[in-house]
Amino acid sequence: MRVLVTGSHGYIGTILAPMLERAGHSVTGMDTDLYAACDYGRAPVHPRTIAKDIRSAERGDLAGFDAVIHLAGLSNDPLGFLDPELTYDINHRASVRLAELAKAAGVSRFLYSSSCSTYGASGDGYLDENGVFNPVTPYGISKALVERDLPAMADDGFSPVYLRNATVYGYSPRLRFDLVVNNLTAWAYCTGHVQMKSDGQPWRPLVHVEDVAAAFTALLTAPRELVHNRPFNVGRTSENYRVREVAEMVAAAVPGSKCSFAPGASPDSRNYRVDCGRIEREIESYRPRWTVAEGVREVHAKYRELGLSVEEFEGPKYKRVDHIRQLIQAGVLDESLRRIDGRTLDLRENVRAAVGGAAPHHV
Repeated sequence: MRVLVTGSHGYIGTILAPMLERAGHSVTGMDTDLYAACDYGRAPVHPRTIAKDIRSAERGDLAGFDAVIHLAGLSNDPLGFLDPELTYDINHRASVRLAELAKAAGVSRFLYSSSCSTYGASGDGYLDENGVFNPVTPYGISKALVERDLPAMADDGFSPVYLRNATVYGYSPRLRFDLVVNNLTAWAYCTGHVQMKSDGQPWRPLVHVEDVAAAFTALLTAPRELVHNRPFNVGRTSENYRVREVAEMVAAAVPGSKCSFAPGASPDSRNYRVDCGRIEREIESYRPRWTVAEGVREVHAKYRELGLSVEEFEGPKYKRVDHIRQLIQAGVLDESLRRIDGRTLDLRENVRAAVGGAAPHHV
């Protein structure tokens, strides 16, 4: 299939695009590459790319594709809180507009990267895809709003599919250190303390980035009658854990580390347990293979191999919201997160000047 992947240069996209190409698909990306200076380890191999903000997408950009996989957006709660109205503009309104453009251009399948954060404050019971949304952050609300609006577009020629990803973990060359497994393991490796920022009681469903990519790959070609206008919780039902349980797994895997609480740690209203049975029952080609314990060992091995400091993963080199703030201060982005110079080509030189480091080499 001819596939457009928005957010192709991000945490999931740098794993998904090569996976799709290995499966025989022709992949084009759409990405502004704001994190060009944030590679961790190997440089990602990007597909051919339309260097464009999704808010500036045009119908012609979508023409000729069989499917769109829409990953792009402000990808976590701290970024969402930076400017909630901007979060809704990018994550909600621009996503709906992108789907409208895709439909008008004749794209037949639109895979939307939603999130289990739509369930928000939902207690301790298991939630399947019929669970009530109760998001508590702008990020979660924006995802729920897209799922509210896209179903009206579904018809015989246009099939939206909603992938409600569990909280992702695992290695990617555009690694995110804010995600709970990656973050706790980073604290353990760097300081010996598995530092929890909440009281450790909330439930989280967890899924490896490769298993998320495998879900998109499977749903891309699944029979239409199985996926048309339907949501899927992405993960494994057995991989729901309290944050404290994740911390204990990290402490067991990182020699000499122990669980502790960050200053100001408090209860977290985000609490949800998710049933992922639908995707495993109905999509025969999807078989997730990772567990959290294996993922902890994987990222710990990467930290040992590549090196890491608290100043790096808690600073603008890898912390998404601080990196964006730095690009704004350096004049690379305006307050709406659009490039001030208006260029649509490689931003590496701008980013290098902004962050004061060497520009990474991309294959």
